[in-house]
Amino acid sequence: MTDQPQNNPQDLNIQDLMTMKAIIDLASERNAFKPGEMAAVGIVYNKLDAFLKNVEEQQKAAKAAAEAKAAEEQANG
Repeated sequence: MTDQPQNNPQDLNIQDLMTMKAIIDLASERNAFKPGEMAAVGIVYNKLDAFLKNVEEQQKAAKAAAEAKAAEEQANG
């Protein structure tokens, strides 16, 4: 038995969401959606885009905070 947590293949991650956004982009470029479907697709796409941008901003902020903390520890070290 291992101490590693088992990954659930049904779990979604950020990479999966980025892939979904790319799929929507590609499908819309290929006119895969009927006119009546475009509003719903657009709403979901905009929510997904906003969510991914928010995650990216949080990751950048966390990275900056970690770098600042490391620099502070090195300066105090």
